[in-house]
Amino acid sequence: MQEDPEIEASLRGQADIWKYMFGFADSMALKCAVELRIADIIHSHRPSDGAPNSNPMIALSQIASCIAPSPDITYLTRIMRLLVRRNIFAVHHPSDGGEPLYGLTDSSRWLLHDAELSLAPMLVLQNHPCLMAPWHYFSRRVKEGGPCAFKMAHGLDIWDYASQNPEINKLFNDGMACSSRVVTKAIFTGYEHGFDGVGSLVDVGGGTGRAVAEIVKAYPNIKGFNFDLPHVVATAPVYHGVSHVAGDMFEGNIPNADTVFMKHIMHDWSDSDCIKILKNCRKAIPEKSGKIIIVDVVLKPNGEGTLNDTQLILDLVMIAHASGGRERTEIEWKKLLEEGGFPRYKVIKIPAFASIVEAYPM
Repeated sequence: MQEDPEIEASLRGQADIWKYMFGFADSMALKCAVELRIADIIHSHRPSDGAPNSNPMIALSQIASCIAPSPDITYLTRIMRLLVRRNIFAVHHPSDGGEPLYGLTDSSRWLLHDAELSLAPMLVLQNHPCLMAPWHYFSRRVKEGGPCAFKMAHGLDIWDYASQNPEINKLFNDGMACSSRVVTKAIFTGYEHGFDGVGSLVDVGGGTGRAVAEIVKAYPNIKGFNFDLPHVVATAPVYHGVSHVAGDMFEGNIPNADTVFMKHIMHDWSDSDCIKILKNCRKAIPEKSGKIIIVDVVLKPNGEGTLNDTQLILDLVMIAHASGGRERTEIEWKKLLEEGGFPRYKVIKIPAFASIVEAYPM
């Protein structure tokens, strides 16, 4: 029977809606895999002869035996079936009819807890019920405006909530730290000479200081400052060449330095708040030789790059979690920078969802 094009088009549309309706199932299956450390179990497997294996493949029964004394392997089978379909894990079916063997893919390698570069802590953070709740307030925020969706859900903004909840504060710091490592490596790859000639650098909103520590490690001549709220720097580890400074970027007490560095900070705030931050940053650097290095998304709504979809989703994360925050296009960045006292700038692409916006006070 010949297919009716209209029926086929309608069916494809219906399939899309079903897919997006249950999009959360992908996140929950991923979260399950991270919590059970399935990628780590596969990665740590050694064959019977004990020789290292760069691409181990193991049976589901072996995975299950490492999870719990008596796990429900039927549930695990069904979850892994979806994750294989999503190309998170690979599966090999032996020709002799033996147990299917599961392995890692380029995607699941990002779920390894002990890897130098891992997104596992960020995945756990973003899928915590506390951070998921604000997404249910989108329609209310559209109709009413007002405070951010996070505050609608919890009565506090995300920063105050984290300061009062040690568990969330740790998850937040761990998630930001893992993201920082990923983006920092991309910075060193795509911004090779950007720190040349810098004698001192302050990371404004630097969290626990991981990013500035990596910069100082790569450029030992730089004197580093990690600047963030008191409850954040209170848990920051000691890093060689880095001084932790507690303060508030809105109060103008940013330590003086040759260069201000800000990574994933500006997108959390409204335009008016960003202008305040920029003006305070401008006061902290030399007028003639200073510069500000902003690592943030430069949105391309119609872009077809690998991470352009991710950028659009991150803009919705700002609706959920930030008070007036948003991802911005280059035109929007230009306007902010000019009003904040930085008339010159350039955008530098790096291998990440963010870009570098390098701006100068004159």
